[in-house]
Amino acid sequence: MPDVITRFAPSPTGYLHIGGARTALFNWLYARRTGGKFILRIEDTDLVRSTPEAVQAILDSLTWLGIAWDEGPYFQTDRLELYRKEADRLLAEGKAYRCVCTKEELDARREAMTARGEKPRYDGRCRDLPPEAAEGKPFVVRIRTPLQGQTIVPDLLRGDVVFENSGLDDLVLVRSDGTPTYNFVVVVDDASMGITHVLRGDDHLNNTPKQILLYEALGYSLPRFGHFPLIHGMEGGKLSKRQDDVSVTAYRDKGYLPEAMTNYLVRLGWGHGDQEIFSVAEMQAHFSLEHVGKSPSKFNLERLQHLNAHYIKAADPFRIAGLLVPFLAKRGIAAEPSPWLVSVVRTLQERVRTLEEMAGMAEFYFRETLPDPKAAAKFLTPEIAPALEEIAGELSTLDLFSSSEMEEALQRVVERRGGNVRIHQPIRVALTGRTASPGLFEVMELLGRDEVVRRIEAAARRIRS
Repeated sequence: MPDVITRFAPSPTGYLHIGGARTALFNWLYARRTGGKFILRIEDTDLVRSTPEAVQAILDSLTWLGIAWDEGPYFQTDRLELYRKEADRLLAEGKAYRCVCTKEELDARREAMTARGEKPRYDGRCRDLPPEAAEGKPFVVRIRTPLQGQTIVPDLLRGDVVFENSGLDDLVLVRSDGTPTYNFVVVVDDASMGITHVLRGDDHLNNTPKQILLYEALGYSLPRFGHFPLIHGMEGGKLSKRQDDVSVTAYRDKGYLPEAMTNYLVRLGWGHGDQEIFSVAEMQAHFSLEHVGKSPSKFNLERLQHLNAHYIKAADPFRIAGLLVPFLAKRGIAAEPSPWLVSVVRTLQERVRTLEEMAGMAEFYFRETLPDPKAAAKFLTPEIAPALEEIAGELSTLDLFSSSEMEEALQRVVERRGGNVRIHQPIRVALTGRTASPGLFEVMELLGRDEVVRRIEAAARRIRS
């Protein structure tokens, strides 16, 4: 058995959150760095909110990021008999008890505690209830939490974190409908799967002392715990659905590359010197918990875009052409990977930050678009129309539609017009609708002679009309 076994255990109630993706990545990298094992477990005991679609979204997101699990996915709904047996064992050993308090009674007591300035918690009145007193009544199963003393969480990132037992509740382990609760099943699963390192976000820190007490009650060995600081949104505070894109799929669907996303996530709270660009092999070789930061990280979209631009620029244009096809389809452009599309990609790779941007910038290659009004007003003027018509005529006679032949044809027109006419930008606007584009002759060569002539003639007609 490997010395290190980590896990990622998402709840399938929606997409894979950016914070969850980073947790999965850190666990995976730590397992790879130490020669250990990484397990995927789906925590689907919330039968109302868990969906097969959400499970698939999580699996797809992890696969897209390149995070490969060694075991699983395991599903908690397949392990309910194990949880029932362990709950029965705690009851038999007197470490848990049946509680018959109704929701109305509990709410009333909590309100009274709040009115007295006390922290609302279960008052323990069923702790000494004999088992037969619960017969025929709905009941939950609660852990018998120590009333005094402290529970210490030995955190790999924070050091020892101390919790007073008097502030902890007699946690519900099994609901009245027989379904187990989160903290209970997590402990049973982690122990039975041999998890050695429980590494997760610090929003789980308050659960950890409760889980430690459960480990002790069940007689399990404690894993090592580490809690990562959370990721804050662009406007500060916890990542918010209202302010930020918080799912992995949102970035995939906007045209970010998985290697850019993984590289960005690993740098959200971890570093290796001043290095910014990491291959997967480098992440696996260098990742360590010692270099995980102690403070929250701020999500910076500009930094992610910068990384994505770097990876698009460095990527194989054949691969990018294949990835670009669905983004073109969203714009109503039917395309297939082809040598021509690869050539289009090559002209755009150094100019875009996302595949979505690339699809927008590539649109003029597939269909003529009306020029930007400001560009048209500046460059498609009545004075330039005769020159455009003359250029179209020159280009239409070319047998070899190469950069050198096109340049010579344009130069002939310029010389006939006294050498003082500027034609490159008017042609660019006529062909692409913009003042900025890939190299003019690259664009013309990819569009082809007939399309170039047609668009230039059409621009001249629009000017004259």
